[in-house]
Amino acid sequence: MREPSIPQADIIQEAERLTAAVQRTGTVLKLTGGLGVYFHSPSTRREPLRREYRDLDFVSLSGQRVAVQRLLEDLGYAPDIPFNTLQGQRRLRFWDARHRREVDVFLDQFRMCHVIDLRDRLHTADACLAPADLLLTKMQVVEINQKDLIDIMALLHDHSTADGDADTINRAYIAGLAARDWGLHRTLQLNTPRVLDALKRLALPPEPIHSRLAEMWQAIEGQPKSVAWRLRARVGDRVRWYEVPEEGGPA
Repeated sequence: MREPSIPQADIIQEAERLTAAVQRTGTVLKLTGGLGVYFHSPSTRREPLRREYRDLDFVSLSGQRVAVQRLLEDLGYAPDIPFNTLQGQRRLRFWDARHRREVDVFLDQFRMCHVIDLRDRLHTADACLAPADLLLTKMQVVEINQKDLIDIMALLHDHSTADGDADTINRAYIAGLAARDWGLHRTLQLNTPRVLDALKRLALPPEPIHSRLAEMWQAIEGQPKSVAWRLRARVGDRVRWYEVPEEGGPA
């Protein structure tokens, strides 16, 4: 049965409609952002980790640009032509005017405060990014906010860490990225106590989130660091280590 071409008012139902169409057509387009966390983490369905969702965010491949644009237009979204003309090599934007809803599509890389190359992480049957990638997209935010902290806590609450993906947080993958990029390492380092503080404010039990963060850091610290990483670490916070993202990042 063909999907309706009019976006749904309920954003959860709309995300389900879009991901069903993606999987039916074989387009490489993975849900990320808060809704990616929602579909991976059952604890987001109840307090205190329940929250509202505003927009839809996806990641795709630059080679899929035309297919993505065609699919989203068929599903009722209008392309943001000025934005796509200027930014279309790395990011696309679409609008659902009826519900004042934005759809962002990152191409090849998730580029906000840090650049996370996802080209080798999109060739799975899952509708969403893997838990480790979702965690990184949230923990790479320097000026982290409450919705990001809630999503991080939900991921860590619902997924154990392991040295692979499946339905776990791939700590080996995260450690490898942090060992190559001192800036990303530094932001993860700053955000870890922020997550623990948020955990206390929400009166959530410390476990298993505390232990899983510790396991992630054990993997990161155990990963050999390059000479370039060590030299950058000496400079430290005296030089800014992150990019300032434009407004309208993942919701």
